[in-house]
This record gives sequence, C-alpha cells and structure tokens, in this order.
Amino acid sequence: QLVESGGGSVQAGGSLRLSCAGSGFIFGHYALGWFRQAPGKEREFVAGIGYRSEHTDYGASVKGRFTISRDDSKNTVYLQMTNLKPEDTAVYQCNRGIGTFPFPQASMYDVAGQGTQVTVSS
Repeated sequence: QLVESGGGSVQAGGSLRLSCAGSGFIFGHYALGWFRQAPGKEREFVAGIGYRSEHTDYGASVKGRFTISRDDSKNTVYLQMTNLKPEDTAVYQCNRGIGTFPFPQASMYDVAGQGTQVTVSS
C-alpha cells in the first residue's frame, strides 16, 4: 500500500513537499515513481528514484525544479517541488516500480497510491 500526503494549494512560485509512505512490502527493494494527471491530459511521469537512490530521473517539464528522494528507514519517498507553475496543477500519484530502476514508463510500475491534489494559482 502507498499513501500520499502533502498536497494542497499554493501560488505560482511557491513550494510544496509531497510524501508517500509504503507498507506491506520491503520498501527499500523497489524503485518508486511519481506520476501526475491533470483533467483532460495524459498521465505524465514526474520523477523516479531507484534502489538505494542510485538513479533518479525527471520529466522534462519539472527538471531543475523538483527533487525526488527516499528514506528507506521510514519507508517514505518525497517529492520536493519548487518554483511551482499553474501547469503543475494535477493529481500526483506515488507508484511502486516492478524492479529497482526508475523507468519513466507507467507500465514499469504496479502498486499505486490514491493520489494527492496539487493546485497552483497564478
């Protein structure tokens, strides 16, 4: 199970940190990824982090603004979002990879959280 928290409303230029707590599996053995979906838009890869944080990857639209990290002692993955833009508005969902590498394809992830809403106003 994955449970996200930390979403909310913020003005453009602001910051938010999302958290995702995992349970029911050996958290440290899996890659984890964040995806987002805005109304009327395709699901989009945001960021991924691999086993022991050896690899990270970011979607082009968030590179340089978002940072993914993990604390396996707390079974938690984080997404620090800075310089938020209105186009970042979406439901953000945490996902467990099917292996240890953070691929950007949604098909490489299985378990998903319920999602948390992020709204950025201009």
